[in-house]
Amino acid sequence: MDLFSEEKTILQLPNAELIYIPNFLNQQNANHYFELLKSNVDWQHDDITIYGKTHKQPRLTALYSENKASYSYSNITMHPTPFTIELLELKQNIETEAQQKFTTALINLYRDGNDSIGWHADNEKELGKNPVIASLSLGVARPFHFKHRTLKEERYKLDLEHGSLLIMKGAMQDYWLHQIAKTKKTIGERINLTFRSIRPI
Repeated sequence: MDLFSEEKTILQLPNAELIYIPNFLNQQNANHYFELLKSNVDWQHDDITIYGKTHKQPRLTALYSENKASYSYSNITMHPTPFTIELLELKQNIETEAQQKFTTALINLYRDGNDSIGWHADNEKELGKNPVIASLSLGVARPFHFKHRTLKEERYKLDLEHGSLLIMKGAMQDYWLHQIAKTKKTIGERINLTFRSIRPI
């Protein structure tokens, strides 16, 4: 179901609010940040354990933060690197748009259609109750699938375009799951930055 227009869209869903801005960064700036991040981020390729099986995570990751708070998920604990000047620029602009302060950016590099992230919610305890998550997409567009945990008819897909910003608010991380699925199509690289606030525990 297409719920989003070409302009900024604020969508009220059961137990969640989404804001989608397809042209948050113009083409030139989006290209600039994509090349900069691809070359300069210290990407890591962790092992991940799901349902008792361990394998290489199907994407590369990095964690940047203004504090030293680590971030743990699926038996992975990431330790942050201090924000670069370029990431601070992005963070400040996204904070202005989201009207929310963020401490941390988790960055993912999807190298091709085989890279993915399965159904999950950003509901780790260090994120606190009802976290605001701001997701900036750079590179090839990938479908973002999201579905309600109990309301089976509440299931949607959104193509996250180059330079777009998606802000997830409300109780979304408690009631909804989301994923970037694998595809057999021949596609290029995508970088996704998810800004969030992590409090040391």
